[in-house]
Amino acid sequence: MTIHIANAPCSWGVDDPKNPFLPPWQKVLSEASQAGYKSIELGPWSYLPVEPAELRQQLEAHDLSLVAGTIFDDLVSEANFPVMVELTHNICRNLSLVPTATKTHADNKPAPYLVIIDFGNPERAKYAGQSAKAPRLSAEAWQRMMQHITTLSQIAWNEYGVRAVIHPHAGGCIEFADELQQLVEDIPHEVAG
Repeated sequence: MTIHIANAPCSWGVDDPKNPFLPPWQKVLSEASQAGYKSIELGPWSYLPVEPAELRQQLEAHDLSLVAGTIFDDLVSEANFPVMVELTHNICRNLSLVPTATKTHADNKPAPYLVIIDFGNPERAKYAGQSAKAPRLSAEAWQRMMQHITTLSQIAWNEYGVRAVIHPHAGGCIEFADELQQLVEDIPHEVAG
């Protein structure tokens, strides 16, 4: 059995593109290629070139493709949602215009993927990994987050052919077993994996 593994700029410590101490993106692409990876994740928006032609050129120069782009932000807040919609369009537009990972598993939808991660609630982050202590979203806030994820997933697929996948994350509002169960009930697999 062959398992294909991609990497992501976060393996080089890339988190916030405004962080002045991040390694240059050229170094990340070069080292990912030298390590034998064939695909990499986009990293935080604006870390890698945002112009599709330049991004394509750089990926091809390093014999790399993209497997995914990620939204890692507050998905609960209504005020933040327009920014998430714009980010979804930006990420998915680029994913649809550059080389993406080759499909290798018959049962999975092919790359590229939009990885959706809720994060941004400092109280939840404070209690990461502590199910009994972590504050939970109200039913209304949970449903708002589910609707936001559904909308972003539909934009990704319907407008760009990018499959949305939801990534539970420590410190986010989708972390614990009961939240995962509720997520599976609220968002059909056809909408997001």
